[in-house]
Parts: sequence; structure tokens; C-alpha cells
Amino acid sequence: MVPPGGRPELQDRHANRDFGWNEDDAERALKQNRARLEELQYKLYADGRYAVLVVLQGIDGSGKDGTIRHVMTAFNPQGCTVTSFKAPSTMELRHDYLWRVHANVPPRGEVGVFNRSHYEDVLVVRVDGLVPRAVWAQRYDQINDFERLLVSNSVRIVKFFLHVSKDEQRKRLEERVRDPAKQWKFEPADLEKRKQWSAYRKAFEDMLARCSTAHAPWYCIPADRKWFRNLAVSQILMQEFEKLPLRFPKSAYDPKKIRVR
Repeated sequence: MVPPGGRPELQDRHANRDFGWNEDDAERALKQNRARLEELQYKLYADGRYAVLVVLQGIDGSGKDGTIRHVMTAFNPQGCTVTSFKAPSTMELRHDYLWRVHANVPPRGEVGVFNRSHYEDVLVVRVDGLVPRAVWAQRYDQINDFERLLVSNSVRIVKFFLHVSKDEQRKRLEERVRDPAKQWKFEPADLEKRKQWSAYRKAFEDMLARCSTAHAPWYCIPADRKWFRNLAVSQILMQEFEKLPLRFPKSAYDPKKIRVR
């Protein structure tokens, strides 16, 4: 967890950490965590007093889609929605930048997963110069206030930054080019983004430093090893769920008096 007020340095050597885990043990633990997350989501749905918003950020190739596929499959889709934020539409640009985000925040009783998020408005708009510095620089505080509003209205926010090294990103992009089943995920523009590596790293560090708060902290996940990434996300997500005082609602009838014939 990035401590509020702390400033992480995103060094490549940290992206490969496994904290003593091996792949076989991690896969077994992930399976157990998914089973527990399934139970917790069921209780969240029945309780109906809280929502959980999962935010995934990371550079291209960091594994956002893979994390959703391997971890979020624990959730019943009846109570879980995944939203992928692309370039804003013409209609979305006519509103404030948080308008489309707020519209996709999960209702109480449900889980929402953001594949990219409102943080694009202090990342890509900054690196590509889409808005002046005076505009994006004030958005850190606005985002903190927005997340504080959500938390005060019973939305638990769990934010994961998937930290991948430059060399690992190269391998994953090359794999997309070579594999016919993954070529659709690659665009030549991805290589232009790769040239902006240093600028994005600085933007990510500022994002983590400015927006890891007591009410919505960031978790920085070593993502070079996909199996460790999945384990870490599932473990933290499970722990965040268990902080909620979930309970099954009391029935409006006496179960002892009910007979089904």
C-alpha cells in the first residue's frame, strides 16, 4: 500500500518481486481466494448496504485484462459490472471529466471494476498535452474529493496500480504481434506510447503520491510475474472486502413456522 503522503519510485527491479512465493503455491492460494471472494460478494449482494469499486491502472501490457480474467471471475456477473474507459465520446466531452465515471459507479450491493478510470485525466491528458497543466494539475484534489464522496456514501474503493518493467512490456507487445489470437490487441500507436515511458512513469508516480489517501489508498502490485500479480490482487481485494461489516438481512418472518409442502 502506498502510504498517504508517501512518494513511491517505480523502479523496474521492483516489478519482478514475488515476496517468496512460487507459482504452484500462488495458484493454489488464488483458487482459495476466489472461492472466498465469491462468498463475500454473495453476502455483499444480500446485505445491500455497501458497494465495492475496483480500479485497475497501468501502462499498456501491464495486465489489466488478465487480472480481470483471472481474479474477477470469482464474482457472479449478476452483481458485477466491468467498465472499460476509452477515449471520451463527443457527448462525454460536453460534460465534466468525472461525469461518465460517476455514472458507472456500482450501486450498493454490487461490485464494479474499472479497466482504466478517472485517473486517465491526470495521465494521458498530461503526457499527450491534451489539456493545459493548469487544468490537469487541479484534478488530483478533485479526484480525492470525488472518492471521499463515494466512500462517505458506502462505496469501498480498492485501487490497484499494476507495475510492469519496460523489458517485460516489450516481451508482451512482441507476443501480441506474433500471436494471431492476440494481434487484435496491438496497435502501432502502442509503440508511440512506449516512447513516452519516462513521461508516463513520472505521471504514475505523481498519481500515486497525490491520490493515495486514507479513505482510498493505492496498492502498487509487482506485475512482471502474472501469477503473483493475480495472487496479490485477490489477497488484497479479499482483505478489503472483509473490512466491511457485512451481514445477512434478518427475515421478516419466523423460519421455524414455515412449512413447505
